[in-house]
Amino acid sequence: MRPHRPRRAVLPLLCLAALALPSTAFGQAAPAPPRPAAPATAAPKPAPPKPAAGPTAQATLLGQFGDWGAYTASPGGAKVCFALAKPVSSVDEPPNRRTAANPVYMFISTRPSENVKEEVSMLVTGYALKGNTEATVAVGTTNFAMYTQNDGAWVKNAAEETQLVDAMRKGQDVVIKAVTAKGTKTTDKFSLKGISQALDRVAQECK
Repeated sequence: MRPHRPRRAVLPLLCLAALALPSTAFGQAAPAPPRPAAPATAAPKPAPPKPAAGPTAQATLLGQFGDWGAYTASPGGAKVCFALAKPVSSVDEPPNRRTAANPVYMFISTRPSENVKEEVSMLVTGYALKGNTEATVAVGTTNFAMYTQNDGAWVKNAAEETQLVDAMRKGQDVVIKAVTAKGTKTTDKFSLKGISQALDRVAQECK
């Protein structure tokens, strides 16, 4: 099912925003771009090109809650809040295809100016996911389909995001399975310790 939200260009400042993370957290990452539309045909439109390096919007850490950080930034003057985590384990098949230069992040973002609340996505660094294919995100035995585009994956049916986030608040971990553009099967497991507190802080900041 196509997401209910329309396709929009990737916001350059949002893509380039640098997180001022503590040394004990994740290093540097970029907030996930807004959800692109799921492909409707076998010949999807190419994704918008990534912007060249330029001015950035610095993200502010609102708080670290277990394995999740809560952040805010204002790229282009539009306030964005998000919770972010890195996987506690990653498995490749064939093994060891990804390196330390290929970090993976899970984002749950809220963009009040677009009426978007708790959009779930995964962003990978240094490689692309196999385009226009389904990935999966699972909490316990409950699975949700995701679709991929370039270096990101989004929940395929936006209407299911509330159910997914509710499950994450109650769960122990969440697992995302995908396939890279080179055919490597990836499994990334994220701890859900602190997710509720991080999301509550995000909601407080971006009402």
